[in-house]
Amino acid sequence: MVSEQVRIINPTGLHARPASVFVKAANGFKSDVAVISGDKRINAKSIVKVMSTALKQGTDIVIEASGEDEAEAVRALVDLVKGGFGEV
Repeated sequence: MVSEQVRIINPTGLHARPASVFVKAANGFKSDVAVISGDKRINAKSIVKVMSTALKQGTDIVIEASGEDEAEAVRALVDLVKGGFGEV
């Protein structure tokens, strides 16, 4: 298992477009991928779950992956978040 903490920096948080980009990227990996925020642990491959968390700018999340491409999955998703999903 690999995990890394990252802060959401885009002003609108993880709204529809960035959530869609995030979930699409997560689904590109074979590993199980989760987003952890506070006491919530959600499946990062589910748009419904990601949208329902309403993650806002400034929120620290942990991206965790477990499986054959876990390191690549975490790195790619952390880079997406750090890059503000192209909105910053």
